[in-house]
Amino acid sequence: MSLRPIDAVLFDFSGTLLAVEPPADWLRRAAGPLGLAFTDAESSALVERLLWAGRPGGPAPSDLTGALIEAYASRDLSVEQHRDAYTALMARADLPDPRLASALYDAMFPPEAWVPYADTEPVLSALASHGVKIAVVSNIAHDLRPTFDHHGLTRFVDAFVFSYEVDAMKPSPKIFRVACEELGVEPERALMVGDTTADAGAVEVEMPALVLPASPPGAVHGLAAVLALAGVPPEVRIGGGAGPLPG
Repeated sequence: MSLRPIDAVLFDFSGTLLAVEPPADWLRRAAGPLGLAFTDAESSALVERLLWAGRPGGPAPSDLTGALIEAYASRDLSVEQHRDAYTALMARADLPDPRLASALYDAMFPPEAWVPYADTEPVLSALASHGVKIAVVSNIAHDLRPTFDHHGLTRFVDAFVFSYEVDAMKPSPKIFRVACEELGVEPERALMVGDTTADAGAVEVEMPALVLPASPPGAVHGLAAVLALAGVPPEVRIGGGAGPLPG
């Protein structure tokens, strides 16, 4: 029997396993309890400003200056830093109501605000059924376990490693080493899968990395490539314990 290429896969969260809901839906959920309603044109204009200013879950904010540069760089090290950074960022968006920044922030974290990619569950299932260990490694200042519980994905995950819990953010080598320690594997026997250059920082600990391009929420995200890299047999990739992978 040939030795499989890797023993574990470390996955980023946002933009890798799950995508944040469309921004217009996010705005509507946050604004409703405040008694705020917008026309389609008003919503589109406000969403555009918010995406420029900085939405939790991405994309990265534009035109940062002064204290916001440092606040954004360290946002994922504590709950307080995360909230302070993002509410300050969103306040730049010429909000129609000052309460909206906090409401938008809070609306990011219910599990239903996140959508698994179509290939997330079948790929995680195939890896787990083949004995490949799985960790979720995220720059985040909130516990993501309830989100994985909500979407039925926790059963596949052997370890959750969050920046605010280990006081280190990707691309710091520390967070990748902690994940490998949690899984009991050597870094060179693992694969980091993400969507940013921060995830590619895993190469600093001699861990190979796969960086995937962006996909819409709920779409097939190219995660099946991980199965080949992990040495999962074709019959498991096609079906087996995972069921057919979406194509």
